[in-house]
Amino acid sequence: MKLKQAIEKIPGGMMVVPLVAGTAINTFAPQLLQIGGFTTALFKQGAAPLIGAFLVCMGAGIGFSAAPKAILQGGSITLVKLLVAVALGFTVDKLAGAGGFFGLSSVAIIAAMSNANGGLYAALVGEFGSETDIGAIPLMSMSDGPFFTLIVLGAAGMASIPFISLVAVIVPLLVGMLLGNLDAEMRRFLTAGGPVLIPFFAFALGTGIDLAMLLEGGIAGIVLGLLTTFLGGWFNVRVDRLVGGSGIAGAAASSTAGNAVATPLAIAQADPSLLKVASAATPLIAASVITTAILTPLFTSWIAKRSAPQEAKS
Repeated sequence: MKLKQAIEKIPGGMMVVPLVAGTAINTFAPQLLQIGGFTTALFKQGAAPLIGAFLVCMGAGIGFSAAPKAILQGGSITLVKLLVAVALGFTVDKLAGAGGFFGLSSVAIIAAMSNANGGLYAALVGEFGSETDIGAIPLMSMSDGPFFTLIVLGAAGMASIPFISLVAVIVPLLVGMLLGNLDAEMRRFLTAGGPVLIPFFAFALGTGIDLAMLLEGGIAGIVLGLLTTFLGGWFNVRVDRLVGGSGIAGAAASSTAGNAVATPLAIAQADPSLLKVASAATPLIAASVITTAILTPLFTSWIAKRSAPQEAKS
């Protein structure tokens, strides 16, 4: 049985198949993952430590000379994601008011489109990207949370990333870089382990998703996911290529992170007058999380295939 070959025939299969499997189990039989012990620790709670180990492995493949380009690339993509989300969100607010079009409000648009799933990004650039794409992970992690949305909507007092949180993202990557640059054998040893971790943390990420959220968000939520992956993704890919990337990092950043679901609550706390709009935005953002978790790997795989012939020519 050639299971690995079958999975790899699916675009981004080593990420998509485990993620979908985890989502299905969490939706229809969540008790299977709540039996405790190693089972729960690995398959339900393991995403964060597995991604940390993955960053060490991938960091080992990054030469110190690649760091400046990674900063430029990650910062450019993060900025463009924010600008596109704000432009579209403010346009909808101006034309349709706070309630938006068919419930697709500026709050939902900005919260979903300015935010990127850091774990998904790490997995995709680990599979398809370069060392520069991987080096951009710490900067990309800045968009994995609600603070951009809060700043844009006038709640800057609540919108800050604790310095220690940013350090916590960077440390595993720096440890890997240090080990890989000190010893070529250590670089080969660690980088070989990175791809092995992808299906494990992809499954764990999937166990945090419930398909019921997709139904609650309805068509508007799915449309929001499509806008995030394809409209926002188009701009992400363009700016990525503009600063010297292949477009893979831009495509991999075209998602909505799971923690964006909590953003409307933070907005409502900052401005109680937006409570009704924020409550309506929550299921839409949840639907966008699920939609982009499926579409972004497919989009990234497509961009990677289109980039390969261009890189071969150059």
